[in-house]
Amino acid sequence: MEDFLTGKKHIHFIGIGGSGMYPLAQILHSQGYYLTGSDNNETATLDAVRKMGIPVHLGHSPANIEGADLIVHTAAIMADNPELIAAKQSGVLTVERSELLGLVTSWYSKAFCVSGTHGKTTTTSMLTHILLAAGIDLSAVIGGKLKAIGGSGRAGRSEYMVCEACEFVDTFLKLFPNISIVLNIDRDHLDYFKTMENLKLSFSKFCKKTTDMVIANGSDANTMEAVNASGTAAKVITFGKASDCDFYPENIDHKADFLTEFDFMHRGEKLEHIAIHVPGLHNVYNAVAACAAAYSAGIPAEALREGLDKFGGAMRRFERLAEINGVTIVDDYAHHPAEIAATLKTAKEMSFKRVWAVHQPFTYSRTAMLLDEFAKALSIADRVVLTEIMGSREKNTYNIYSRDLAAKIDGCVWYTGMEEVIVGVVGTLQFDVFQYRMKNEYGVELRMETLPYEEIRVIDEYPGDLSDLNLGSDAELLEDYRGRNLMVFSSYWAIDFTCRRNPGLKVSEIVVQEG
Repeated sequence: MEDFLTGKKHIHFIGIGGSGMYPLAQILHSQGYYLTGSDNNETATLDAVRKMGIPVHLGHSPANIEGADLIVHTAAIMADNPELIAAKQSGVLTVERSELLGLVTSWYSKAFCVSGTHGKTTTTSMLTHILLAAGIDLSAVIGGKLKAIGGSGRAGRSEYMVCEACEFVDTFLKLFPNISIVLNIDRDHLDYFKTMENLKLSFSKFCKKTTDMVIANGSDANTMEAVNASGTAAKVITFGKASDCDFYPENIDHKADFLTEFDFMHRGEKLEHIAIHVPGLHNVYNAVAACAAAYSAGIPAEALREGLDKFGGAMRRFERLAEINGVTIVDDYAHHPAEIAATLKTAKEMSFKRVWAVHQPFTYSRTAMLLDEFAKALSIADRVVLTEIMGSREKNTYNIYSRDLAAKIDGCVWYTGMEEVIVGVVGTLQFDVFQYRMKNEYGVELRMETLPYEEIRVIDEYPGDLSDLNLGSDAELLEDYRGRNLMVFSSYWAIDFTCRRNPGLKVSEIVVQEG
């Protein structure tokens, strides 16, 4: 592959605080590259980036890329991002994050790439724990935060790398896996793949790119179909539920809510007794996959046991946040019906009296295509509360809303979301007074969240429907308590840019009348 890093000294990351960008920044920084970055919101990750000595700009501006000879961005960065526009106008090379990740994986002779519709983050985290227990100074790129490495990534100096391999828009085909894990293949991202056959074909291509070993779920028909059709030259090793696979669990024993033990088996031989501290049978199979990959790569069996014994879960994967007045609050990233069903079934099998599911559907396309499956999965809970759909990268061309999902679930309630919130601007002192009165007079807790916007304007004129405005990440449409249509902008520059992108749009400053 083309090494686009050759001759590059200054690399700028747009959205450096993202879970996928931070690990790459760690690795490149450790290799001696000079890095800068930008992001919209202050986060703990940005603090960690700054502690590495990397300058970070809050907000996006063309000035941020000055001096850079390579720009890295994620697929979530819109085409109208001012830094991306400035880079393309100046002729500076720009690459999407997955391209850089692909190049980085080629640096390692033992790159473990963990793929599959479900369980990638947990399995990648488990494998990271195992390699750390074996004393390996590995690099890691994980889709969630892991306490053992202080975040979503790690820059090591060995030949080992663990990388979460996402199939969305075929980004995992840019990787160079030595050892790949295929956990499962299920109906997801069909807005892109369109059919299951196309999805399985992409996994086949991923397996074919693997050089040494493919660790495949022998109990999943879709996975084996993709692997068998791949024509991979790599050695195929299976894991699964039973002894018809190379690796499998026996004597599964649920000791407590967050403790399960099992014997890790290899072709009829017990290799190790394993204890995991995360609930659910699906996590037993995730652990078997991680163990199968590590053991097949030469990691001793005792490291499997030691690594998983120290694993308490990745953040947002059935993560216990708190226990308040006898109520246990758990955070889980499940966003596919199969994942939701696994999470809720696990919760129902634990010692809780009732299970409530508070869920925000993710993407309009997935919600529309899998509406009945979502309803069936969520109905496992005793009560269901929905918020409005998070569109993320999509516009609601599907005309789908949470109320459509709620209508299919008995007793479900739903919250319409931020569309009906009236937005105003208050000073810190005003807020403190308001917060005090609401708490002491009405028992209502309030919190202030600062937004990444510096400019506000009234919309005076627009010839079309405001919902059709072409907005980027630096502008937002709002309504004030008087019913006036407003726009907020992250910078003064973004005002002119937004107006040019929307012919006929006229805005003006808010006039504050005294008295």
